Amino acid sequence: MRTLKEQFEEVDGNTFPGKTYIDELLMPVFYDQKEYLFDAMFKIHRAHTSMLGEQGILTEEETRKILAGIDEVENLDRQSITYSAEYEDLFFLIESQIGNRIGDELAGKMHIAKSRNDMGEAMYRIVLRNYLQDTIKNAEKLSEAILDQAENHVYSVMPAHTHTQPAQPTTFGHYLVAVYDNLQRDVNRVKQAYQTVNQSPMGAAAITTTGFPINRERMVELLEFNGLIENSYDAIGAGDYLIESAQALISLMTNMGRWIQEFLRMASKEVGLIKVSDAYVQISSIMPQKRNPVSIEHSRSIASSAAAEGMAVVHMIHNTPYGDINDTEDDLQPHLYTGFNKGNRVLKLMRAVILTMDFDKERAYQQARENMITITELADVLARDYQISFRKAHQKASVVAKKADKENKQLYQINLHEINDWLGDVALTAKDWQEITDPICFVERRNITGGTNPETVKGMIKKRKGTL
Repeated sequence: MRTLKEQFEEVDGNTFPGKTYIDELLMPVFYDQKEYLFDAMFKIHRAHTSMLGEQGILTEEETRKILAGIDEVENLDRQSITYSAEYEDLFFLIESQIGNRIGDELAGKMHIAKSRNDMGEAMYRIVLRNYLQDTIKNAEKLSEAILDQAENHVYSVMPAHTHTQPAQPTTFGHYLVAVYDNLQRDVNRVKQAYQTVNQSPMGAAAITTTGFPINRERMVELLEFNGLIENSYDAIGAGDYLIESAQALISLMTNMGRWIQEFLRMASKEVGLIKVSDAYVQISSIMPQKRNPVSIEHSRSIASSAAAEGMAVVHMIHNTPYGDINDTEDDLQPHLYTGFNKGNRVLKLMRAVILTMDFDKERAYQQARENMITITELADVLARDYQISFRKAHQKASVVAKKADKENKQLYQINLHEINDWLGDVALTAKDWQEITDPICFVERRNITGGTNPETVKGMIKKRKGTL
C-alpha cells in the first residue's frame, strides 16, 4: 500500500516546481507581477539597455536590436501572456519572449550588470511613486473642497465638542480649517514618502554592484528618479521606503477616519447639521423615510481597510533580515498598492461629499445656544471686566451652571435678576448677560491667532489658499 507521501507526490510531483507551489505561490505572484509591474519592467529593460549601449558595453547594433525586441514584446496582447511552469516568474518569461525574437544570446546580454534584485526594487519604487503621486493629487483636490466650504461657513456658528460633549461655540468654517490643517500634515508625510521612494537602486545588481563599467547616475535620469541610493547594500537591503509609505498611508487614513466619523454624527437625523447630497445617499429597502449617508459610511470603512493594508506592510517587514528577502517583495507589494488604491477612493468620495453637502446654519446656531456652552464667557467677563480672580470667577460660573441644570433651563432662558441673585456679590448688566448667552458674541470675541472670529478664520483661509 502506498504511503500518504507517495500518493501526494503522484499528484504534486517531486521536482521543482511542485503543483502546490505553482498553484499557491508561483501563479498568484506571476499574475500580481503582470498586473502591477509590467510597464515598469519594460521601462527598466529599455533604460538599462540604452545605458549599456552608451557605455560601450553593447554595440550600437546590439543595442538597436535589443530595444526593438523589447518594444515588440511590450506591445503584445497582454491577455496572451499567461503563466507557464517552464518559467519561474514573469521576468524569465519576458526574457524568453524577447529571445524568441532576437535570439537568446542577444536577449541574455540585456541582463549584463543587472539583477532581479535591483530591477525588482526599481520596479517597486516606480509603481509605488505613481500611487503616491495620485494620493497627493487627490488629497490636494479634497483640500481645495474643504477650504471652499470653510469659506462658505465662517459665520456658521455651531457647538464644538470635547470628550464627545458640547463644549464651546465655534463655527463650521473654523472646524473645517482644522480638518484642512490636519490633512495638510498628512499630505506632507506622503510627499516625504515620495521623496524617499523616488530614488534609484539600479546598478546595485544583486547587492554589491558589478565589475562592468556601468553608469548608475545615467539610470537615475533615464528612469526619472530624483536621486541615487549610493550604497548598493542599502539599495537592496533596507526597505524602509516601504515602511515610510505604509506609515504615511496609515496616518492619512486614520486621521481622515476621525473626522469622517464626526461627519456621520453631524449627518444623523438627531444632530442634523450636515445634509448629504441626494447623489451620495441611499434609501432603505423597507423604510421609505431613510436617507442613509452611505458615501460617508463606506469612506470610513474603506479608510480603516486601507490603514490595515499599511499595517500589514509594517508587520511583514518586522524582524526580517537586513538584506534581500522575499518578505519585502512579491507577497508584500500588493498590500501597498491595494492600500493606496483604497485610500484614493476615500479621498475622491469625501471630496464629492464635501463639495455638494449642505449645512443647516439655523439648527447649528440653536444647538450652540443650548447646553450652557457659552458659560466660559461668564467666567471671562467676571475676570476681565469685574476684577474677580479667574479661579473664583470659574467657581461662580460653575454655581450658575449647576443651578440652571437643576431648573432644566438654558442660559438664555434665565433672567438677569435670577443670575445676579445666584452670583451673589456681583451684579451683571443686561448687556453683559445678553452677550454672555449669545454664541455669536462668544465666537467673535475669540479674535486672537487661530481663533473662531470670522475675520480671523478668513485670514487663515486666505493664507492657506495662497499655499495650496
